[in-house]
Amino acid sequence: MHLKSILNHVHPLKSFVYKRARLVKAAGRPAKIEVEIEPRANGRPICSGCGEKRPGYDRLTVRRFQFVPLWGIPVFLVYAMRRVKCPPCGVTVEQVPWATGKCRLTTSFRWFLAGWAKRLWWQATADAFQTTWEDVFRSVKHAVEWGLAHRDLAGIEAIGVDEVQWRNGHTYLTLVYQIDTVKRLLWVAEERTEKSLRGFFESLAGDVKAGIQFVASDMWRPYLNVIAEQIPSALHVLDQGIVRPMALLQPCR
Repeated sequence: MHLKSILNHVHPLKSFVYKRARLVKAAGRPAKIEVEIEPRANGRPICSGCGEKRPGYDRLTVRRFQFVPLWGIPVFLVYAMRRVKCPPCGVTVEQVPWATGKCRLTTSFRWFLAGWAKRLWWQATADAFQTTWEDVFRSVKHAVEWGLAHRDLAGIEAIGVDEVQWRNGHTYLTLVYQIDTVKRLLWVAEERTEKSLRGFFESLAGDVKAGIQFVASDMWRPYLNVIAEQIPSALHVLDQGIVRPMALLQPCR
């Protein structure tokens, strides 16, 4: 079976066709597969501003969008984006079905990375699939933002709050998980400040926040302050790390 046939089966593109696929080798660099994409002859570009079909204006230089790897070989979709002349929006870059905005990762690859990031630590995910930690982070953030727009938060009773160091030096992210009958990531925010965590609680409806009965966190003071402020009646499980292996239970006050 040809690679184009596989792509048409697993990743069909409306109004576009896969053209030539080639294996690219360069001295001192890993091999990669590049697959050229062209619009169908009768396909009109779609304005990324209003989502309507508009007449073409010109074409930009070729871009490469990283796709899900095949047999451990990175795959890139290669396409020269069209610009459209849109009466209400002006001259804009077209909307394409495999990526959004200026992101050079395909949406499929972002979901692929986000899925693996639940199984491996993020740098290990980046190393395994020949990308960067930042791309893994942005993919996880994309998945979280999609989930925020589509999630059902009814019935959350227990959450966990944690931080992860993501760059050299003291640069952190704040993470919030649901940890009761459902295990899922609910929130990602930059830094580990009171503002980072308070944004999570402010995003919740009042009845959802009131339903949280248990919270687990370490003893980072900004987290303790916000938890005591936002859910004072919840039972708080404090992880004291190497100071005491057993968790300490106390009310959030």
